[in-house]
Amino acid sequence: MPRFYARRRLSVLAALTGLIASAALFDSPAASAALPTPVSAATARGYLASLTVAAENRTGYSRDLFPHWITISGACNTRETVLKRDGTNVVTDSSCAATSGSWYSPYDGATWTAASDLDIDHLVPLAEAWDSGAGKWTTAQRQAFANDLTRPQLIAVTDNVNQAKGDQDPATWVPSRSAYVCTYVRAWVQVKYYYNLSVDSAEKSALQSRLANC
Repeated sequence: MPRFYARRRLSVLAALTGLIASAALFDSPAASAALPTPVSAATARGYLASLTVAAENRTGYSRDLFPHWITISGACNTRETVLKRDGTNVVTDSSCAATSGSWYSPYDGATWTAASDLDIDHLVPLAEAWDSGAGKWTTAQRQAFANDLTRPQLIAVTDNVNQAKGDQDPATWVPSRSAYVCTYVRAWVQVKYYYNLSVDSAEKSALQSRLANC
């Protein structure tokens, strides 16, 4: 069972704090934020050491089994909420669609002024989550994972970069912008640890190597 259910009571206050912080960001026309700050490299190394190493199994996977872009507040769904959080001077219309703003993609260092040029990346991809344990979750648990705004799991990035990443893990893909790789792998391990997901042997080796240089 994912750790986030076992620790739900302990995380209620943190979740409420995150919601309050998000509301403050929405009130500011010049708000610019990004991925929630992941744990330190030392903590990530500790988390990684405790993760189960297991072969991946994609049998039965479908993206539709992870309900995503659910309503977060008012007319705003998860995608729109992340676009507003991660952008600068974001203006939205009555349906919460971003009509203007500026977005910096930390994966590749590109800056965009049209929301259509951005994808919201599931840092740990949905297929990867399925492969490493989410196949045993309930639909409600998968929905929570796919729309998690509290952990460092969702981030606005250049669309074709996200598409090139696909469902790869850090054994075969990390951001091309080297300055962001440490943040990325720390976030990866934090998400996997929180949701009690396993890692395969190549993935663990790659994460250990990357974290050693953080």
